[in-house]
Amino acid sequence: MTTMRWAPLLGLGLLAGCSAVKHHRVRDDYAQVDRQQVKRLVVVTQPLPDGKRPVGDLWSLIARQWVNQNRDFIVKDNVAQDGRPEDLTFRAQCVEGVEGVLWLDPTLELVGGGADAAVKAQLVRCRDGEEVWSAEAAGSWGSKDEDYAQRVTQYSQELGEGVAPYVVPTAKLLGAVLNTLPNPELTEADKDEKIELGE
Repeated sequence: MTTMRWAPLLGLGLLAGCSAVKHHRVRDDYAQVDRQQVKRLVVVTQPLPDGKRPVGDLWSLIARQWVNQNRDFIVKDNVAQDGRPEDLTFRAQCVEGVEGVLWLDPTLELVGGGADAAVKAQLVRCRDGEEVWSAEAAGSWGSKDEDYAQRVTQYSQELGEGVAPYVVPTAKLLGAVLNTLPNPELTEADKDEKIELGE
């Protein structure tokens, strides 16, 4: 059911990915190391997109839901913070049970009936602060799209009406960039944990 809800985003993300994603990379040893060791994540959006906390919360929430529904990671929390990160290893987020931080570094500006948006995304592993994956994407999207109308309503109710014009551009940009994330390998216990998460 959750997969169906995100099916339009996945399709559009794949289409947009051709032009929106500028580049992405994964560690050479990902299959041997991080695929089994970096599964439980926290999403951090920092700095705040367009300088607005509710929009930062929107970015982190959309990313958390997309990754939980379209990848085998277990995203346990999502946060948005002001300013540039002082610690690029994100030690403060690497609490017990968290193995990696998915950092979103956004640039966003409303323009006309839509937004110009860009993101530098990075997956950092907690044990040593090393980069596991990174990607950059950018593009311009309108704020109106019938395929996203239900989500615009849902996020507006949850985070405030002010996020409405940001939902479609954010969802399309993040769908494109997160589609380049690798997939971890889950044990049976991990799979049970992910099911219990229920996202």
